[in-house]
Amino acid sequence: MQIDEAREVRTTCPYCGVGCGVLAKVAADGEITVRGDPDHPANFGRLCSKGSALAETIDLDGRLLHPEIHGRRTDWDEALDLVASTFSQTIAEHGPGSVAFYVSGQLLTEDYYVANKLMKGFIGSANIDTNSRLCMASSVAGHRRAFGSDTVPGIYEDLELADLIVLVGSNLAWCHPVLYQRIAAAREKRPEMKVVLIDPRRTMTSDIADMHLAIAPDGDVALFTGLLAYLGQHNALDRTYITAHTTGFGQALFGASALDLTGIAAATGLSEDELARFYGLFAATAKTVTVYSQGVNQSSSGTDKVNAIINCHLATGRIGKPGAGPFSVTGQPNAMGGREVGGMANMLAAHMEIENPEHRNRVQRFWNAPTVAEKPGLKAVEMFQAVADGRIKALWIMATNPVDSMPDADAVEAAIKACPFVVVSDVLGETDTVRHAHVRLPATAWGEKDGTVTNSERLISRQRAFLATPGEARPDWWIIAEVAKRMGFGEAFSHVSPADIFAEHAALSGFENDGARDFDIGAYGDIGAETYEDILPFQWPAPSPATPLWPAGHLPRKGGDWLSPRPSPISNAARGEPTPKLPISPLAGEMAGRPEGGAWRQPEDKSTRFFANGNFYTPDGKARFIAIRPTVETRTSPDYPLILNTGRVRDHWHTMTRTGKSPRLSQHMAEPFVEIHPANAQHYGIGDADIVRVSTAYGEVLVRALVTVRQRQGSVFVPMHWTDQFSGHARVDALVAPTTDAISGQPASKNVAARIERFAATAFGFAVLAERPASIDADYWSLARCPAGWRLEIALQDSRDWTAFAASLLGMEGETLAYHDIAGGHHRFARFAGSRLVGALYLAPTPVAVSRGWAVEQLGADHADRQARLAIVAGRPSGNSVDRGAVVCACFGVGANQIAEAVRGGCTSVAAIGAALHAGTNCGSCRAEIKTIIDGRRLQAAE
Repeated sequence: MQIDEAREVRTTCPYCGVGCGVLAKVAADGEITVRGDPDHPANFGRLCSKGSALAETIDLDGRLLHPEIHGRRTDWDEALDLVASTFSQTIAEHGPGSVAFYVSGQLLTEDYYVANKLMKGFIGSANIDTNSRLCMASSVAGHRRAFGSDTVPGIYEDLELADLIVLVGSNLAWCHPVLYQRIAAAREKRPEMKVVLIDPRRTMTSDIADMHLAIAPDGDVALFTGLLAYLGQHNALDRTYITAHTTGFGQALFGASALDLTGIAAATGLSEDELARFYGLFAATAKTVTVYSQGVNQSSSGTDKVNAIINCHLATGRIGKPGAGPFSVTGQPNAMGGREVGGMANMLAAHMEIENPEHRNRVQRFWNAPTVAEKPGLKAVEMFQAVADGRIKALWIMATNPVDSMPDADAVEAAIKACPFVVVSDVLGETDTVRHAHVRLPATAWGEKDGTVTNSERLISRQRAFLATPGEARPDWWIIAEVAKRMGFGEAFSHVSPADIFAEHAALSGFENDGARDFDIGAYGDIGAETYEDILPFQWPAPSPATPLWPAGHLPRKGGDWLSPRPSPISNAARGEPTPKLPISPLAGEMAGRPEGGAWRQPEDKSTRFFANGNFYTPDGKARFIAIRPTVETRTSPDYPLILNTGRVRDHWHTMTRTGKSPRLSQHMAEPFVEIHPANAQHYGIGDADIVRVSTAYGEVLVRALVTVRQRQGSVFVPMHWTDQFSGHARVDALVAPTTDAISGQPASKNVAARIERFAATAFGFAVLAERPASIDADYWSLARCPAGWRLEIALQDSRDWTAFAASLLGMEGETLAYHDIAGGHHRFARFAGSRLVGALYLAPTPVAVSRGWAVEQLGADHADRQARLAIVAGRPSGNSVDRGAVVCACFGVGANQIAEAVRGGCTSVAAIGAALHAGTNCGSCRAEIKTIIDGRRLQAAE
């Protein structure tokens, strides 16, 4: 797409599953700015720190701009011909099961649809899986077991209407901060709202919680089966709902009664008093929403956890009603879109089932396909094991980085390296996965891509291009379709635009549906390119005009089922005419079981919910209680006595291929770390800021120690983001076992037996560098962007020639100032080119005490005053210079020292800090940390 005029474009954020609307403005001089879209119903103008910094991540530095074969630049025809011929030959010689696609929740729905169509309908294998398997597969499995469909019952508005919000395994403040802020704003209006956080760690989300249950790893099944038993014992059931709309309650209640309160306390690590308070609060609060995320999903018992939660909501009839229901929040921007198109190995397109012959026949007829895969394919962990043992001989990886994100990541890397033919479509020329590709295909990035995404509340939004496509990059859907054509499937892949693909996707969702399947956007089945360009966010289902929302006989009519065709929103939009107000449900004005709300939701209409009056997508229309017996599994051993938990930090995302480009996002947490409880740190002789070796049976990493009471004793936490591109030895998923949930196939990334030990470093270093170093010769190193260059942390076991070591980082050109304390082991170097600082290096026998924020700023400062250069060697500001301290507020660059000074000056609330410094007034992600600084100063004053 060529962009040649200044304009502001409505698009959607490419980060988490909240699906925030973004306004991207391209000025006449090419400058790009972003802000939240005030009209988008997911965020109403708010953006988190990552979304606010999107304009810093769209440069062409490191971009893959041309196709490559074995590292040699080539043209598209040669690259596509090779991919198509190699896949075709592999299939001919070894069968359809010998090839695989590994795709991503970063793809747009149109990309996903074409990839799934090619693999399942034309290659004839279901060996297409996605990194969403690592994110929400257990939620999908739990939904399908309980509801008969992968349906999220509620909407974001429920978070504002609830009287009780239970957050389970979700650090909402950092991982879905815009939703967190919606809850915080609702609480300010209704202080009686209660929030319970269930998480082994005392995360920043605990700032909003009335109760924090520091549950033992994987204690959730016991907790929620115990809750079901409590509800039964205390007459807190909705027996009318249970009788009319569910089956299997008796067996579920019997299974839940396996443990008494003492047993539940032992299994969860919680006290009986904590359990009684939580159970009593849940039982007494009708409007309860249970929000869950990776702490539930990423578990070998993840599906049972999901169903244990759903069981409690079914038992109380708290589902599909305003302010009530179970709510899975997804981690990726289009994990939901991937589910809709069937982009997982065990699903068909449009929420149809691969095991169902009728569904397979329907999809095959719609696609006019030669075949359709007849059985589930290999799920992510199984897929890379099949690559390793030679069953998969040709692999295409799209928009993801499995060498860093898959469990047992070293084994995954070895498998990819040994695979006979590997294709990678990506935006960057260097990632830990791209480096092993035989064929590299340049894909378009956010800002260049054009299509749709679906967020956690089933809201479909447009992602629009506002940048010209650079080099020879192409959209993923185009790349896939061109390969399909060269494999002989040209007629089925003749799409000329994402609008064509979306229309086909929508038409399939409505094909022979008649209200029998939850996912139906058939109203958009004949959408044209012009209308597609202007389409507003809408929530599914959105059936075609003649399709009822409910199957005949499920519900009585109250003037709502349509007996004749209704005006189409597509034809009206194309003519520029308003769509008339349509009947919204067979139970007009009541909360229907199937969604209440317009068949195509207008932004101001937020009433689309499922299941309040039953009508589930099971053969008998009833939900299934799942009988679950809590079990206690011990994974620790004398060799590995601790539990490793992995996850995200506030300002980074996945493997940092996007956020690692942003200087402001790289300052909050600039290096990989391990959170350790003080008691465990003392036991292992580890001090704050030491380097720590974290080991499991699968590998080891070196990371910085962060000793904190927020961590549960007996457990440690390491973030998932750092790769070989940014750190020397910190790919934490290399430590994670390839253990998966038996039903969903989702890996257990949060309960891994581990041990820790202090790394015996003899020298520590910190450097600021104007240019990225070509190599870093250190046992531990971590590199992060800063406004005018890079910041580097290092640790070494052995002594070096420090002058030569400095030259390897700072170069040989220019003027050098140096300081040496040979006896104390302190060395400092600063190199200048004219009045510009090329770099500075600080070395010490203990973690370096240098004002990092101030040192970083010196890369962009003028240093013509030769006397003032001495301050750089000293590592601290002189005179009236200000040291902001560690960055707390990424949006406004406010540091901890500035906040502490404001507290000393009389700012004793988060609001007062915001008024004085602006910190916490944009995305709000840092508000909990600001409060921690305020509380810490209050304690010091009290002492």
